[in-house]
Amino acid sequence: MDRADGVLVFAEHLSKRFNLEEGAFSRQDKTVYAVNDVSFNIFCGETYGLVGESGSGKTTCARLLIGMYRPSSGRILYCNGNDKTDITKLSRQGLKSYREKVKYVFQDPARSLNPRMSVYEILVSGLRHSSKWTGEEDALKKARKIICEVGLTCDDLEKRPAEFSGGQRQRISIARGLIMDPELLICDEVVSALDVSIQAQILNLLNKIRRERKLSMLFITHDLKVACYFCDRIGVMHGGVIVEQAPAADLYKNARHQYTKLLFKGGALGKADILNGTLDK
Repeated sequence: MDRADGVLVFAEHLSKRFNLEEGAFSRQDKTVYAVNDVSFNIFCGETYGLVGESGSGKTTCARLLIGMYRPSSGRILYCNGNDKTDITKLSRQGLKSYREKVKYVFQDPARSLNPRMSVYEILVSGLRHSSKWTGEEDALKKARKIICEVGLTCDDLEKRPAEFSGGQRQRISIARGLIMDPELLICDEVVSALDVSIQAQILNLLNKIRRERKLSMLFITHDLKVACYFCDRIGVMHGGVIVEQAPAADLYKNARHQYTKLLFKGGALGKADILNGTLDK
């Protein structure tokens, strides 16, 4: 990571609230803050991790960054040199252009890959409807290059998702994200459903891709030890807020917040144990 390249994304005071219906006889809805006043940034070429248990708000943050959700308050600035674009104010067409630069890899490739499509069709479907489409011949060349980059073969382009293992399907998901040559790749629990040995292979693949492409990544996980191995910096989320934020090496050696320490031990906090920790910058 070269921080001299500057910041790619600023997330500033993000909040996202959902109104939940209490019931048929209730006169008021219940407001839940999935994310509450969260701020972080991602440097060019950096992998930033958001870590926390289910319901901590980390995936909501990722969906805010990709534009799947609109924040209730706050803003997200995407930097292109000296120009900064607030993606929360983009039109539908502007958001479509932004999503060519930022791609999302989902947790479960069995659900995110269309079982009726060939791998080639999966890879180029998004490309075909983008500003980067230059024809079928170029798309085939690109698909062949990308599929080999993720450790599969050109022959695999003709197959369907059901013919692959879980780890291989995740490689296809990664390839689908890379074919648009993004600047930021959001990886949402991409190894959590895989065996430990396969997890290591996917993490090593992502590391290789990041180095070679100088790619920025947002890495979402519930496993703090995996995040410390893979990420440059980490934000620990609990109850919709970042309770601790630090370089991965510093966090591993000297975690300050009680919740962070419990994550290292594999422990969990119940609702009654929510801690009002302060953000360590």
